[in-house]
Amino acid sequence: MGWKNPLLLLLSIGLSNIGAWIFLIALNLIVLDEWGSALAVGILYVLKPLAALVTNAWAGSVVDRLNKRRLMVFLDVSRAVLVAVLPFISSLPLMYAVVFVVNMGSSVFYPASMTYMTMLIPKNKRQRFNALRSLVGSGAFTVGPAVAGLLFIVGTPETAIFLNGAALLLSGVVTLLLPDVEGGAAEEAKKLSLDMIKEDLRVVRRFSLHRIYVMIVYFLFSCMIVLTAAVDSLEAAFSKEVLGLSNSTYGYLVSIAGAGYLAGAVVNTVIANKVRDVKLIAFGSVAVSAGYMVYSVSGGFMAAAIGFSLLSFALAFAQTGFDTFIQERIPVEVMGRVSSVYGWIEGFMVIAATILIGAGAQVLSIRHVVAGGSLIMAAVTVLLCIYSLSRAGEKRAERVAIEPR
Repeated sequence: MGWKNPLLLLLSIGLSNIGAWIFLIALNLIVLDEWGSALAVGILYVLKPLAALVTNAWAGSVVDRLNKRRLMVFLDVSRAVLVAVLPFISSLPLMYAVVFVVNMGSSVFYPASMTYMTMLIPKNKRQRFNALRSLVGSGAFTVGPAVAGLLFIVGTPETAIFLNGAALLLSGVVTLLLPDVEGGAAEEAKKLSLDMIKEDLRVVRRFSLHRIYVMIVYFLFSCMIVLTAAVDSLEAAFSKEVLGLSNSTYGYLVSIAGAGYLAGAVVNTVIANKVRDVKLIAFGSVAVSAGYMVYSVSGGFMAAAIGFSLLSFALAFAQTGFDTFIQERIPVEVMGRVSSVYGWIEGFMVIAATILIGAGAQVLSIRHVVAGGSLIMAAVTVLLCIYSLSRAGEKRAERVAIEPR
């Protein structure tokens, strides 16, 4: 297979990612303009992890039993329609409900797309593809807000929302051009039931016990992501109240992080086939925590910028290594269920850690809490580095017994 299909898939991912950034910024402005409440905007950020908690427990059961390409197209088109309806909604609770359903669709889309990527991309091209996917993601981080800003100049946030719907629709059309790697239908669809979900949870448990090395690496990496999310929740407060940065200077700091991730993604693309996935995870994760440590002890803009650059640069390597790691070690037959269940655990930990670190900032100080969170992250990543490299010889996914006994 050449690069035609992978490039089409990257185009679909890029359209979806750019649309997501436009959607996030435009929706914030619409809610703020209509209801004039910072709390109303803040609730939008709670809806995504809540949707993940509601969805991930059963999403894998659906993904592993349905045709992935058809499911991805359906989710893209459905989300496009729902997004296009948002500007016409005048009720805030109804708007929250629609956004919640859109986020539920995104929670199902991730395991479906990850499984489809694994089935479509040959093993010898996966790491390069994942590096390119990081590059597309970082490009979307840069292009999305820029496009949104341009649209706000020549149009309105509502126009930007419609463009996001169009981007999702176009993403679905591009996905239709990709091959149906499952030959039309996956397993015959069964009615989702509590018994099915319970059995699938047992399947994930059996797989986890059989592949302890893989799942411990998965869990430790998830812990790092949880800690980054928790520390990032205090990013604005730390930058303004502790470092004394202005709004514009804080904006520069965020831009530097985006540039660092983009630079890391570019370098990662060049070396993708020269460095093993476990090394990318091991050293990339440690470098991420090192960046947070520099940021947590910084006394001004320059030191914070160095920390941001390091952590975002390294995150591109760690994420690419992790994506390749799970694609090569988790069979596609259970990938949807495994990623969904562990995604549910990660979502729960993100909410708990964010609440804990926010409460800690009230009791102690923002700097002490950010430094403490960064120190815990460093301990987790050092453990991840040592453990992942200690058994790096485990390369391929084993075909374990995954069906009910």
